[in-house]
Amino acid sequence: MATVSIENRGNIALVLVDNPPVNALSHSVREGLSNAMKACSNDDTIDAVVIACQGRTFIAGADIKEFATGPKAPHLPEVVQEIEDMQKPVVAAIHGTALGGGLEVALSCHYRVALESAKIGLPEVKLGILPGAGGTQRFPRIAGVENALDAILSGRHVKAKQALGWGALDELVADDLVEAAIAFAKGAISKGPRRTGAMEIDSSKYDQAFFDAFRKSIARRTRGYFAPEKCIQCIEAAVRLPLKEGLAFERAAIGECFVHPQSRALQHMFFAERQVSRIPGIGKETPRREIKKVGIIGAGTMGGGIAMNFANVGIPVTLLEIEQAALDKGLAVVRKNYERSAAKGKLSGDDVEKRMGLFNGTVSYDDLSDCDLIIEAVFETMDIKKKVFTSLDAVAKDGAILASNTSYLNIDEIAAVTKRPTDVLGLHFFSPANVMRLLEIVRADATAPDVLATCVDMAKAIGKVGVVAGVCPGFIGNRMLSPYGREASLCVIEGAKPEEVDAAMYGFGMAMGPLTVSDMAGLDIGYLNRKGMDRASYETKATDWYDRLVESGRKGLKVGAGVYDYDEGSRTPKPSAEVMAIIEEESARLGVERKPKTADEIIERCMLALINEGAKILGEGMAYRASDIDVVYVNGYGFPPYRGGPMHYADSLGLKNVYEKICSFADEFGPRWWEPAPLLKELAEAGQSFADYDKKQVG
Repeated sequence: MATVSIENRGNIALVLVDNPPVNALSHSVREGLSNAMKACSNDDTIDAVVIACQGRTFIAGADIKEFATGPKAPHLPEVVQEIEDMQKPVVAAIHGTALGGGLEVALSCHYRVALESAKIGLPEVKLGILPGAGGTQRFPRIAGVENALDAILSGRHVKAKQALGWGALDELVADDLVEAAIAFAKGAISKGPRRTGAMEIDSSKYDQAFFDAFRKSIARRTRGYFAPEKCIQCIEAAVRLPLKEGLAFERAAIGECFVHPQSRALQHMFFAERQVSRIPGIGKETPRREIKKVGIIGAGTMGGGIAMNFANVGIPVTLLEIEQAALDKGLAVVRKNYERSAAKGKLSGDDVEKRMGLFNGTVSYDDLSDCDLIIEAVFETMDIKKKVFTSLDAVAKDGAILASNTSYLNIDEIAAVTKRPTDVLGLHFFSPANVMRLLEIVRADATAPDVLATCVDMAKAIGKVGVVAGVCPGFIGNRMLSPYGREASLCVIEGAKPEEVDAAMYGFGMAMGPLTVSDMAGLDIGYLNRKGMDRASYETKATDWYDRLVESGRKGLKVGAGVYDYDEGSRTPKPSAEVMAIIEEESARLGVERKPKTADEIIERCMLALINEGAKILGEGMAYRASDIDVVYVNGYGFPPYRGGPMHYADSLGLKNVYEKICSFADEFGPRWWEPAPLLKELAEAGQSFADYDKKQVG
């Protein structure tokens, strides 16, 4: 069946695209549109054209299957030019989403009619590229330079009503889109084509100072990224150059983006996030359990945040605390969070009340008896967790899913205290739980397939990226965090200043340096954990100086003093002479000769430790794919998306190089912490990559 067809509606040609599921701009669609324009142009019985789409959406972007191979002719820039050059009016009828190349097709049309529910957008920057079929040239002309900068640099979906206000759409309708577009086309016959590319921009308003100010306003958000600057340069070209020259500039700029490693990394992340839900032994045929009501144990910051995720999608929540005062405080914090969103215009007052109306507070476990999913979010202590699950086992209904929000503890051990271990798994939310996208779904030995499948689907339903992990200390993310933090701390003992380590990792692209992260989390948390551990089980050189800080009262940001000093009410870290004195004393005590370290040395130590642990996790089957590990680190630990996650970054370095350097570290520092992961050794010696490994796995 043809992906593009033509229906004659009197003197109007209805060009219909039908390429399920999202009408992507595959070769057949591009060729079909090109042929349709030629046919309509040569048909004297046709006076105007409407381009519309079958199914649930307008053209929603490029065909992602062509990302690896590259598209073949006709290419989209030529097709949209054909549309714009038509001598008969062409109207786009937009429903669902018109994204990327889909919006570029619509922009090349002379007029645009859309459903009120439609959205438009140019999200290419999220893939490390830019709109390359005239989007950077046509959108500023029709929607305004400021609006084009907003849409193209954010990559966000713009609601139809806002797009109408910008001038990017001509008419909104509630229903009967195709008929409305045909009627609009009939009215446009006398007007003739209105070519977006022929519109002029008042360049006097947009001098160098304007663009410099815009760059400054987004500098923090786009730090380290390559494509955003290229997008700005293209929009500058739209202001200063005629369309033909601007399009040539755009083509050169997108060429630079395509060959830049960031585009490969960001496209890797795009596909990686779509792979995480593909789990061995789980398919469409696997039964799912209904989740109509959720119970949360613990109304603290984490419990309240978890609960908000469910209320946000209309699922009632029962929030349990042991004492009424703690429950009242927790519910008050939830309300305050919603009211803060309302103050920013993200919610209405009615929305706040509607969501709060889904909360039911209780101090009795009995009130959880009708919940389909119960998540505990209590103190990270095994004894407490076991008591909670013993209580749950006594009151939860048959078939209820019981989940622990633990970030480190053994889910198998927790499940063992119940009579229903098949119903138990881990759901590790990240703080703040109502904001962070990552959810580690921890599959215990006994977890039933339908329980896992239900929670994988649930993660999507509440807007999370759910990554399945196996049972091991720290699962994927926190297990890898340990060696990363260890090497950062050892770099300090060996001669680097804390601020130099943080600056190196921040410069690499991490959202925050590792020592600043420690301060924010609270140094006393690690201190208390270590007090219950055998000193032989961790690297004391990396932790003893932390212990001294805690024992001197420096517990981190919350007390205004940790690795750094903090002014009252400030979160900005300041180097501390007191801390440096302690560090130098510890170096001397350990007999370590302090030597300066370059940023590259620090980055290499921290990153290779992270990668090696990731390879161990992968080899042990604690993660299904290397790309799953990348998704965890980008979405939960501030790893720069434009580097594609630690495992993709390792591939970019070459696993042979990574392996050899880790072997050299084992020789230099001893094999205790630097024993190469068996899988890393295997892949390096075979000349393979983590991407090659993933191809053999599910998806």
